[in-house]
Amino acid sequence: MDEQRSGYKRVGEQRYREVIGFDYEDFVVGDVFEHRPGRMVTEADNVWMSTLCMNQSPLHIDGAYGEHTPWGKPLVSSLVTFSIVNGMSVRSTSGRALANLGWDRVRLVKTVFVGETLYAESTILAKRLSASRPGQGIITCETRGTKADGEVFLTFERSFLVATREHSMNDKARY
Repeated sequence: MDEQRSGYKRVGEQRYREVIGFDYEDFVVGDVFEHRPGRMVTEADNVWMSTLCMNQSPLHIDGAYGEHTPWGKPLVSSLVTFSIVNGMSVRSTSGRALANLGWDRVRLVKTVFVGETLYAESTILAKRLSASRPGQGIITCETRGTKADGEVFLTFERSFLVATREHSMNDKARY
């Protein structure tokens, strides 16, 4: 196995540690990350997350109500799809983040139904060193949620704070 196998760090003889995320210097504006594996949305996902978040809209949790909507069935809550897509993106974007700074331009462009498989991809839009936090930088990416056929159903931008390589705590934390 190569000394620097992608996605792993050699930590001993025939011993490797999975790597999550990147240091500031590793991000390149314009790079696109396709997040895998995909995730099929289940009825349990929709009902549990909707009720956990106190989203009691019958549009999401009442099958009889859903039968009378233009779709003839409940929609998966955007809180569910947003959470899944954002979570899918963490490993290869903000996996080493020190702080999530926020989301902008969230757009829900298509409906999602139980049984559909979701994927995501992120494009690095910008990076800059922090003016107030030496040894840290701000990364901004756009993430798109797509269905199995490639149809985009959700987009958002997100910014997060990540350490520079020199100030990384990965070795100390055994990451």
